[in-house]
Amino acid sequence: MSSAAPPRTAPASAPGEAEKRSAIRRAIGAGSVGNFVEQFDYGLYGYMAPIMAPAFFPESDRTVAVLGTYAIIAIACLVRPLGGTLLGRWGDRLGRRKTLLWSLVAMGAATALVAVLPTYHAVGILAPLLLLALRVVQGVVSGGEYVGAVAFIVEWAEPNRRAYYTSYASNSCFVGTLAGAGVAALTSWVLPDEALYSWGWRLPFLLAIPLSLVGLWMRRRIEESPEFVRATEDGTDVVKSPIIEALRTQWRPILVYCGISIMLAILSYTWVTFYPQYLTDTLGLPRWMGLTSNAISIAVLIPFLPLAGKLSDRIGRKPMLLMGAVACIVLVPLAFWVGEKATFGAAVASQLIYLVPEFFLTGIVTVCAAELFSTRTRFSASAIAYNSSFSVFMGITPFVATLLVSTFGTIYAVWAYLAVGAVLALVVVTFFMTETYRSQLGADKFPRRPAPRRP
Repeated sequence: MSSAAPPRTAPASAPGEAEKRSAIRRAIGAGSVGNFVEQFDYGLYGYMAPIMAPAFFPESDRTVAVLGTYAIIAIACLVRPLGGTLLGRWGDRLGRRKTLLWSLVAMGAATALVAVLPTYHAVGILAPLLLLALRVVQGVVSGGEYVGAVAFIVEWAEPNRRAYYTSYASNSCFVGTLAGAGVAALTSWVLPDEALYSWGWRLPFLLAIPLSLVGLWMRRRIEESPEFVRATEDGTDVVKSPIIEALRTQWRPILVYCGISIMLAILSYTWVTFYPQYLTDTLGLPRWMGLTSNAISIAVLIPFLPLAGKLSDRIGRKPMLLMGAVACIVLVPLAFWVGEKATFGAAVASQLIYLVPEFFLTGIVTVCAAELFSTRTRFSASAIAYNSSFSVFMGITPFVATLLVSTFGTIYAVWAYLAVGAVLALVVVTFFMTETYRSQLGADKFPRRPAPRRP
């Protein structure tokens, strides 16, 4: 008589795998939450800039006041390299997690304080200077926040799913921007103009307080990244001067990243910061239409970014970047042409066309910020690369785009500005970039050639 079959049991590794997947999900959330808070602030500030402008600048010239408010964004972004230097050093020496905890505290506090600043009417020139000071603090923190979060997520991720996981870091930026747009649109819709321009614009900035508290709770629940622990557990890979080491050994991938990311910075911040204002001020759409059409397009993009990450994990980073650069050159002028019909439907349709290059570029430029660099200097090297290109062009693009349209009288001047960045990216990706999607994280992606032996 046969004995009963023993009950099936799960493989011994199953609990460990489940725990690892759970830790990865927590790491994605902890890394992404800071990006959400940062982009909520930048999206909110960008959308509220025309409304805030009279509070911080003389009302005699509205264009100058709006340009001044945008110029503060640009100046704050110019200090990002300083923040990248500071946070990069701490991140490579003390760890990703500790650095990201403190960066979130500083970001949330600076955003909330914008809500209580005095106006130009009350304190004169001190008002824009105080606003600039807070934006500078945010710029310093932002110089390391995003790249640190991306490094943290990539170092937790499974090797064949890095782009997929980091797509959620990209998504957190768009969700933050969408939340900023939604709050700005809701505030503009609920409050009458007099209240909105007087005090109502202040209220959304106070939301940074509860958002930051939630982010701190999430980041305290996750451990340091396994890749950083592995690389530094015996102390041999802890670099004394990570910035100097990064500049000495990682200058080639830094230049490559600069070459590919300028294009995305111009593309994204023309779309999310400048274009809604163009729809309102130049094409004459009501403000709620400009904000709402932009929010719709961002909402449509969000579920597609993980699909782009999966596709890149299958075919590589370089094909995605090349297709994105071509789409910038070919499809963006089409999007602008559709938008010139100056209806709500045209505004939505133009931005949906704009999503095609965003699909190919956004998450891929994000994952490259970590994959191009070795573990020992990843935080510092990626901060240098990101802030030397993406942050600078992110900050100046709304200002440059407004100036180009004002000077040349056509939005196609903005497309020419973007096309220059796209052509640069095509050259860099084709001739200088090494494929990274199946590479080891700790390896040097641009190994130096050995010196020839002397006879």
